[in-house]
Amino acid sequence: MDLSGDIVLYLIGGLAFLVIAGLGFAFTGDAGQEKASKRARQLAANETPGRRMGRADPNAARKKQTQQMLKKLREQDETRRKSLVANDIQSKINQAGLEMSAQTFWVISIVLAVMAAFGTWYSGAEGPPMILGFQFKSQPTMIALAAFVAGVGLPRFVLGFLTKGRNKKLMNQFADGIDIIVRGVKSGLPLTECLRIIAVESPAPLGPEFKLLTDNLQMGMTTERALQQFYKRVPLPEVNFFVIVLSIQAKAGGNLSEALGNLSIVIRSRKMMREKIKALSAEAKASAYIIGSLPFAVGFMVYMTTPSYISELWTSSGGHTVLFVGFCLYSIGIAVMRKMISFDF
Repeated sequence: MDLSGDIVLYLIGGLAFLVIAGLGFAFTGDAGQEKASKRARQLAANETPGRRMGRADPNAARKKQTQQMLKKLREQDETRRKSLVANDIQSKINQAGLEMSAQTFWVISIVLAVMAAFGTWYSGAEGPPMILGFQFKSQPTMIALAAFVAGVGLPRFVLGFLTKGRNKKLMNQFADGIDIIVRGVKSGLPLTECLRIIAVESPAPLGPEFKLLTDNLQMGMTTERALQQFYKRVPLPEVNFFVIVLSIQAKAGGNLSEALGNLSIVIRSRKMMREKIKALSAEAKASAYIIGSLPFAVGFMVYMTTPSYISELWTSSGGHTVLFVGFCLYSIGIAVMRKMISFDF
């Protein structure tokens, strides 16, 4: 019997067994480890803030419900504000602080339109009119365009300019008026008496607006209705905050002096932020003004030095085309720069 051959055979069989066992352990171990890792990932996915072990988190549900309620309240407030702000001419005249009726405004607009149409017709009696170097062959079109600009565009532009200036003055006085109400309420005066003090002591435009508010209250109008009329005449966010605070206080009660004091702080903070934004954007606005005035300044200097060179722009058909295209590009550039330097706050 050959012992050495049996030993070699046993060694080969043992090594083969070890190799097979190792391979099996490797495959089963990897599968088990992969299964365990997959289970750990599933558990980690289930342990999110909105879900704990497959169950919904009540805090997340409450937070979602609160967000939906706030969104609904914002939509209702936006709808209310849009319904209160009127777009008719008489409301715009009142917002500008002008004491005139809508009929007078339309009469003035018609007179301006007739004057512009007559001036355009008279200037084109000897030949087709020319604007920006572009010669219009149709005189009726020019007459209609001039009448529209003078009768519709110019009066509305003036109304918008006056309204913006009046609202700016009122906002500079509004926080001081609220402070008067706070001090009056703390001293024991009723709200109507505080409003009357503002109407008497404050300068225009805040004083006249509060006088109208107190007059409406004295005539028997409800507080909510009078405040809505106030916001209709001055459709500003700060006035809307004031109307909301007084409306809630009239319905539910509460510490009016504390609420109005906090509102005064908010209004002053908004004013400071607005002035800060204005200061930070001053450089960009100055650059925009300089860039916008360059074409006119360069054109004027060229005309003063060599008028025959630049006169080709309005004496030849090619110059008319160049002027028209340049005006269109200039308008686009001005619109883009205005958008860049304008901040809504």
